Amino acid sequence: MRYRLTALDTEHIPQVAALERVCFSHPWSEGQLRAEMEGGGALFLVAQGEDGTVLGYAGARAVLDEGYVNNVAVAPAFRRQGVADALVAGLIGLGRGRLAFLTLEVRASNLPALRLYEKHGFRAAGRRKDYYDDPKEDAILMTLELDYESKAAQREGTDQPV
Repeated sequence: MRYRLTALDTEHIPQVAALERVCFSHPWSEGQLRAEMEGGGALFLVAQGEDGTVLGYAGARAVLDEGYVNNVAVAPAFRRQGVADALVAGLIGLGRGRLAFLTLEVRASNLPALRLYEKHGFRAAGRRKDYYDDPKEDAILMTLELDYESKAAQREGTDQPV
């Protein structure tokens, strides 16, 4: 399967909203996605097939130097083919040198997602009791510290001898 990662564009929104409805018990609407995309600090990637089909997407919000992963979703027909792995790696790449960390919540029972995030260096940092509805379930809070400070220092020249 061939696909490419690209920035979310308004043309992707209907497909992303449809994917939201398939993947989540409380999906974001097209309007919510559009507002998030147009708001400052949004980081969105889409995995797009050669025919233009959205196979998956990932979204995060940057607030100052903190990154909050909102969603990572892959269409059921394209799961277990590396799409989510590429999307997570892409978000991390967008954050490096810009953010101090990325954090996210994941259902405690979602073992494939937990393994995926751990593979990319995220570590459990806490638990949010009854965070999810439909069904009611705890969330595992996971965080990945990025190398922001060292790259910021290099950009500013502060790591040079005086």
